This record gives sequence, C-alpha cells and structure tokens, in this order.
Amino acid sequence: MECDRLLLEAFSDGRFQDRYGEGSALWRLYGWRPHAISLGYSQDASAIDALKCQHEGIDVVRRPTGGRAVLHADEFTYSFFADSPEPNAELYRSVHEVIRLALLELGVDAEFCRSALLSRGSGRSSLPAACFSASARHELQVMGRKLVGSAQRRSGRALLQHGSLPLSARHGDLSDYIAVPETDCSGSMKQELLRKAVSLEEILPRCPGHNELAERLKDAAERHYGMRAAVLGSEEIDEVIHGPVPGRPLSRNP
Repeated sequence: MECDRLLLEAFSDGRFQDRYGEGSALWRLYGWRPHAISLGYSQDASAIDALKCQHEGIDVVRRPTGGRAVLHADEFTYSFFADSPEPNAELYRSVHEVIRLALLELGVDAEFCRSALLSRGSGRSSLPAACFSASARHELQVMGRKLVGSAQRRSGRALLQHGSLPLSARHGDLSDYIAVPETDCSGSMKQELLRKAVSLEEILPRCPGHNELAERLKDAAERHYGMRAAVLGSEEIDEVIHGPVPGRPLSRNP
C-alpha cells in the first residue's frame, strides 16, 4: 500500500512521466505475504478485530483509496496509475475492460455490473465493512456475483486504481475478523459474502497462477491500448520512487 501511495506521488509530480514519457501508464501486479486486511482510506479501524488478526498473523493496513475492508489472501492484486484528464468513471471502466479481456482469454465471460448489488430482504447488507459485499457500476461480475473489486484515488490529474481478483473463496474469511457484538453471526455473514462474490477457483477447472494471469493482463492491455507494454522490475520502480542508485545507469524502458 505504501508503494502504491509513493507511485501515485511520482505520477502526480511528473517523475514517472519524465522517465517514461508523457501519456505513459503503469500496471503493478502483486500478491500478499503475509496475508492482510486492508481498510479503506476513511474506514473506521474499529470495524476489524485487530487482536484476532494479530494472533493469527494477519496484517492490517490502510489503503490510499476509499472503499471497504478486503482480506488479501489467495488473490491476484493489481494497481493502475495514469496521468489523465479523463473522468474517473471512464478510467474505471477502461481498466476493467482490460481485465475483462484478460479473463476472456482464460475462458471467463465476465460482464460489467450495471447497478449496485443489494442484500435480499431489507436491501441493506449485514456486512457494511466488507468490500466484496457490494458492487458498483462497471465492476466485473460472473453469474450475478462480483469477481473484481476496485477503488480509486485522484491526486490532481494523477489517478490510482487498485483492486482484487480472488483466486479462491478465502475472501469470505473476512467475516471471521469483523468486530461485531454478536459472536455467533460470523457464519451467516460469511454466507452472505460468498453469495455476493465469486472466485476463479469456482469458475475454472484449473485456477491460473500469478505469472499466467500477469501475462494475460499484459497481452490484454497491449490490445486495448494499441501499444507495446514494457515490463519493469523492482529496480526500475525503486528508481522512480527514491531516485537512481549512485553509480548505476538509469533504466529507460520504452
């Protein structure tokens, strides 16, 4: 999360564009070790049972974007950075279109959500702290269940959007760490969360690994944007964030 925040600053003050050119954008793809729960930028931390997380080795971090809590366990995580005057909603749709194309190559026919998903009965979710308990316009769903959850943050013209693609149903375990006075309701909360969200493991006969997903996403981005994508390593990212290491040539990928 700190790396995403620093990269947003690098786009906001022009350091990334100075190195890689105006109009360049960045996709950052990663996983989590140890597993963690991320809170939205303004979310009340008391929504999560911090002591239980600590006891079970689950980190609790805060995202630079808004939204609700997410358990990052078996998932493929992305961040997208750009310096663009386009409206947030259009960039949101465009990023998810790239992900949709990548999923289609894997045999997953995801579609855009047209409106928010609501709970049965009262229309209000019993999991107000959980990101995957609701869907927003232009998020991706399969069989009416949310597949990709994303959030955004602007800094001037610079935009950060990041999100989660669950590989297994572990995202449903978030209900085990939500602080609620009724200790016997976590089971029903988990059922609601799993009813509203889906994972690749439930859709595909074989769940792809991170490297395969990253390659599919790279290919989809090249087709969508009509340009070649250069792969940056950790050294190039460190140079953008912290400046070049003395004595090492600058990395300048196209």
